[in-house]
Amino acid sequence: MLKKIAYLLKKELMLSVSLLAALASLFITPPSARLVRDIDWKTLAILFMLLTVLEGFKKENIFRPLLQRTGRLGTVRGLSAFFVFSVFFSSMFVTNDVSLIIFVPLTIILFRAGGKEKYTVPVLVLENIAAVRGSLLTPFGSPQNLFLFTQSGVTAPNFMLRMLPLWGGSAILLVIFIQILYRKDPGEKITIEKSEFSEKWLLENRRLRIVYIALFVIVIATIVSRTKFWPCVTVLVAIVLLVFDRRILIRTDYVLLLTFLCFFVFSSSIAANPAISDFLRARVAGNEYWWSIALSQIISNVPASIILWPFTTNLTALLYGLDSAGLCTIIGSLASVINYRLYAREYPGRAMYFMRWFEIISLSFFAIIVIPQFLLCSRW
Repeated sequence: MLKKIAYLLKKELMLSVSLLAALASLFITPPSARLVRDIDWKTLAILFMLLTVLEGFKKENIFRPLLQRTGRLGTVRGLSAFFVFSVFFSSMFVTNDVSLIIFVPLTIILFRAGGKEKYTVPVLVLENIAAVRGSLLTPFGSPQNLFLFTQSGVTAPNFMLRMLPLWGGSAILLVIFIQILYRKDPGEKITIEKSEFSEKWLLENRRLRIVYIALFVIVIATIVSRTKFWPCVTVLVAIVLLVFDRRILIRTDYVLLLTFLCFFVFSSSIAANPAISDFLRARVAGNEYWWSIALSQIISNVPASIILWPFTTNLTALLYGLDSAGLCTIIGSLASVINYRLYAREYPGRAMYFMRWFEIISLSFFAIIVIPQFLLCSRW
């Protein structure tokens, strides 16, 4: 049993980091009932529902019509632009995490089917940037935006006005990055054999497809509406799956859920420590931008938003920093962790290859925007 656990931790880098951080934080602040209350159970519940339902989509080949139509785009650059900006725009409404969960598997399938897997990782990194930067426009585009929007009390138009320059500039930069990626052969063709998606839907599985589509609509409605009845929806989804397709629950990515849980334990424990709170109170105000970027590289941006908010005097600076932190390292954003995890499940043993491309492309993007953003947020 110990050997299996050791193998799992060695294989799952993000889980190992988050688990060590959580355990260390429990020594800094002894666990209490407050720790259980402070964990973001809503985010965990929504992630569980999405991972499970989309695993059902994959199993029942529900994305087949979309794959068939997308495969007709003809060029690798066109296909890449389609996926990158699908993530960019959809993340504003269904959150960056959900957008990546939807489009990353489709990207992997299409590039594999077209024999262009050498572009898979660069495109996934661009999708990661698109998720981080597209979602920043709306109050519900990311968990940290939703948290700060709720806590600050600013209006939705005011929030979006603050974020609009970053959103527009990011869209332009993404177009430039796509052009650079395919600069050697902009018209490179991609041919996807129809046989790859010619498998017909089985009539006897029609009921399951309807169930999964209905559950997906319910989960998205739960996210967008921000309903307080999300625990009831979670139970409903679990019961429906137990009745109609209980085996899908075994295939859910529980490693990713545990990684998120560990990060939440860490952030809650740190925030509850009086000495650390006093330290942050004396240093964060006026330096929110740099603190949010730096702290996110240790605990990711969602927990960082929870820790830094009580000590913040410049909401815009905090938002700008948190919504840029995911460009620096994988840990900087929970959306980046999801992207990495989705790739690692399809390509075991290629974690370092993904990391290398991530740092080359994402850090280049960050280097371009980091100073202009700092100058801009100081005006608010």
